[in-house]
This record gives sequence, C-alpha cells and structure tokens, in this order.
Amino acid sequence: MIKITKSNQHYRNVTDWLDTIHHFSFANYFDPTKMNYGPLRVFNDDIVQPATGFDLHSHRDMEIITYVIQGKLEHKDNQGNHGIIKKGEIQTMTAGSGIMHSEYNPSQTEPLRLLQIWILSEKKGLKPSWNQRKFTNDERLNSLLPIVTGINSNVENTLRINQDVKVYTSSLENNKHLDYKLQENRKSYMFVIDGSVKVNDQALETRDSAMIENENISIVAQKPSEIILIDLPENFLVNQ
Repeated sequence: MIKITKSNQHYRNVTDWLDTIHHFSFANYFDPTKMNYGPLRVFNDDIVQPATGFDLHSHRDMEIITYVIQGKLEHKDNQGNHGIIKKGEIQTMTAGSGIMHSEYNPSQTEPLRLLQIWILSEKKGLKPSWNQRKFTNDERLNSLLPIVTGINSNVENTLRINQDVKVYTSSLENNKHLDYKLQENRKSYMFVIDGSVKVNDQALETRDSAMIENENISIVAQKPSEIILIDLPENFLVNQ
C-alpha cells in the first residue's frame, strides 16, 4: 500500500515571517484524520524569514529532529545548549521531562528552510538532551544515508533518539535507483525535499509525501532530487 499526498494537499499557513506546511494536526490546525503516523506525530516544512524565528517555548516527551535545508538556524535552550545548525546539518532534541528553547534565523538577508519532525518518545519523563551533527552531500549521494536511529540500534555514526525509528536522507542524481526493504511490522514515511522521483512507479514531486506499508520500496530519480525516508514501527507503546 502506498498513499501519496501531493504538496498542495497539506495544510499551509503563511504569515509575514513564516511560511509553514503541516503534514499532521499541529498548533491551530486540527484534522482528526491526520493526527500521526505510528510514532511520527509532527512533520512541518518551514520557511523562516531573515532575522525572525520562534521565541522561547516549551516541549516535553517528544524526540524532535530538525533538518536544515537552506540557511542557518540558531538554537538556544534552558539546559545551556547553544548552537548554529547549517545547511545539511541535523539536530536532535529529547524534550523528556521538559525543555524550553528558541529557534531563530540569524541571517539578515537569507531565508531559512527547515524540516521539523516530532517522534513520540518511547518513555515519558526522560532527561532532556540536545545534539547536532553534519552529514555531507557525498555521504548521502545516490545512497540512503542513516542519520537518526533508536538508542538500541546497531547502526553506527548516527544521532540517537528514544524511539525505534530510522531516518535516512539521500541526494540522487538523475536516473539513479535505490531499493529499500521494509521489515515485518514496519512502515515508512517518505518526503521529497526537492526534485522528482518515482516510488514504486508512482510519481512524487517537490514537497509530496508518501505513506508506504506492506511493500518494499523502489525509488528512481527523474531529475536530481533530495529525499527523506522514515522507517517506523507499525505498533508502538509509550511507557509511563
């Protein structure tokens, strides 16, 4: 089963400083049919105008993945963490028992585009933490590069989160082909950051997404493309 959502079918809200697309119910947007996909609770595609951003706000009991596509993101939190996340870099944050942070576009001229992905933590009340890492374009060129995995995963050189999830990215040259085998009791969420691909012979363009279950995945680039693929458990529990 593959269910494609075209870019214009996602909820979009534009203000003077933020152009945001929500794949699932978030903030003032509510759709009871779009609450989550397994432990994937939020998938937001944001463009933040120069010298603006999200003021100090709180989170808890979420694993938050931030992927900077264009520009720079400045992060500050009440745990004493402060960093600049640049294009191609990934940030993970365990909100756990509670964390407050701000996210800001420090550039005076360049817009910031980022993906923010929230995964339900496997356990409530965890100790908050924050990490970031750079992954080069060469590492992801024409391959599915694992960038985020669960803490019990045996995949090396990835950022870790507290949920049985694997996140991959890829930069594909024209006509390049990738295969991915879904294990039993797993499903995936795929998003085209930029470009055009065929997924199991179905066309996806920039900002289209696909939910894929009960079949393996074949990806063919129709032009240079960048994608993200999230491998998720079909069933999951959140322990108190």
